[in-house]
Amino acid sequence: MRNKIIQGRHFLFVGLLLLSINLSAQNPNFYIFLCFGQSNMEGQGAIEPQDTISNDRFKVLQSLDCPNLGRSKSKWYAAVPPSCQCFSKLSPADYFGKTMIANLPDSITIGIINVAVGGCDIRLFDKNIYQDFDSTYKESWFTTKVTDYGWNPYKHLTDLARLAQKDGVIKGILLHQGETNTGQVEWLQYVKKIYTDLLTDLSLQAESVPLLAGEVVSTEGNCCSAMNSIINRLPETIATAHVISSAGCPSQDIAHFNAEGYRKLGKRYAKEMLSIMGIKNGE
Repeated sequence: MRNKIIQGRHFLFVGLLLLSINLSAQNPNFYIFLCFGQSNMEGQGAIEPQDTISNDRFKVLQSLDCPNLGRSKSKWYAAVPPSCQCFSKLSPADYFGKTMIANLPDSITIGIINVAVGGCDIRLFDKNIYQDFDSTYKESWFTTKVTDYGWNPYKHLTDLARLAQKDGVIKGILLHQGETNTGQVEWLQYVKKIYTDLLTDLSLQAESVPLLAGEVVSTEGNCCSAMNSIINRLPETIATAHVISSAGCPSQDIAHFNAEGYRKLGKRYAKEMLSIMGIKNGE
């Protein structure tokens, strides 16, 4: 009996030791943000020299193996666009991170994980029904992207998020999607389910991990600005949701912002997040 007690105490000690080692590896000053959506979150803006200036306090967890970028999946790198796929371009996530570190103490590092699929229905990120939407478009430009994420973008995102949680703390979720679901009021409930699933599967609390959702292109002659009235209702459905205006963010075509538009939108995401954190700043 005495030997069993000693053995039990030994296992308890080892367990607590391993737990303490794991916790000590996690940096509470490493703020991580999950980014997902469709083509505007991927990034379609031309990458210009000003966009390639890196800072060690702003990092990206590489989502895919990209030999052309010299990056390997699941490793942290200084964040330089593209932040999503091997051949994507400038994304709002890029200037979100740049603006965050510019307005936070030097002790804080920002990390992003960007998993997005151009043209996708929001339900491609629903872990229960994604199979119904992973071939929404039969063309290779779409199916190749889904294939790169193992046909399951939600799992790809959460797998990376769990890995990132060993290094830092998830502080927020950024969403830019809606063009494909334009006019669908049900989108509000689709987003709520995905957000709730993310919180549950990653053991997060809504109060400390808000959802920031950006409006789609609102310039004249666009395809989808009618969706903005629905996106703006998201806080009615999700108490911790915040909507980011796209007003004045120029576009390059009927659906995508240009580089200037992505910079403005990314800064607005950051301004809202900083405000949530109690930090006021200008764009």
